[in-house]
Amino acid sequence: MVDARGSHEALTARLRATGSVFAEDEATLLLQHAAAAPCSPDELETLVARRCAGEPLELVVGWASFGGVRVTVAPGVFVPRQRTTLLVGLAEGVLRDEPRGAAPVVVDLCCGTGAVGAALLARLPGLDLHAADLDPDAVACARRNLPADRVHQGDLLEALPTALRGRVDVVVANAPYVPTDAIGTMPPEAREHEHHVALDGGDDGLAVHRRIAQAVRPWLAAGGVVLIETSVHQAPATAALLDAVGLPTRMVHDEDVDGTVVVARVPTEPERRATV
Repeated sequence: MVDARGSHEALTARLRATGSVFAEDEATLLLQHAAAAPCSPDELETLVARRCAGEPLELVVGWASFGGVRVTVAPGVFVPRQRTTLLVGLAEGVLRDEPRGAAPVVVDLCCGTGAVGAALLARLPGLDLHAADLDPDAVACARRNLPADRVHQGDLLEALPTALRGRVDVVVANAPYVPTDAIGTMPPEAREHEHHVALDGGDDGLAVHRRIAQAVRPWLAAGGVVLIETSVHQAPATAALLDAVGLPTRMVHDEDVDGTVVVARVPTEPERRATV
């Protein structure tokens, strides 16, 4: 039994014994959460037991810290990873560096909890932000983190209001990119607690990226940008999919967060003329 006034050291040892890599940090967070709730000793013990049984810490406490915001999480819904903060930072840079009017239209595709959109809205409150996901549990969760009427349920871009067609300035997508056969090698926190639809990228991990590349251009405004998270090994193939539909790309990798993003942009008219 653990109580909120108990030993941080003892809780750390208990978590470490179950395989937690960041046992000390997790113990701190659990005790802080218990104090803030507040939790009785029995309630704290239930939380600790859930974590020791392998449930993701974010689900145990009900939220994740991501990109400067606290995001509500829910069972089965993809928990935002810190590597995805690269996607947020790059999208923010595009929106700040390239003026796009008073309310740039941004789409958080395959939004999960809506974490990417929430982080962007916190940094750039004037965005006309929309989010979409196929999973109804993800949509319900994202509606707790974003304006509910801007979260759409459906298949990729088909979920969006048709009025956005040709008007989207930035698409950010943390779409599934794990090859189907590799899901079994993922940490149990992911493969046992997140819906496989949020993980499964098909035989080569590129099935959803392929569909985004094939569908995205008609939705983009002049100079529109697409940013897709991928792995460092898959980035050249993801980039090739976007290049093939006339969207020149660049690849960005950040070793600090182990994040990789492919950035593609609708060429301007002068750029198109220069390539003729």
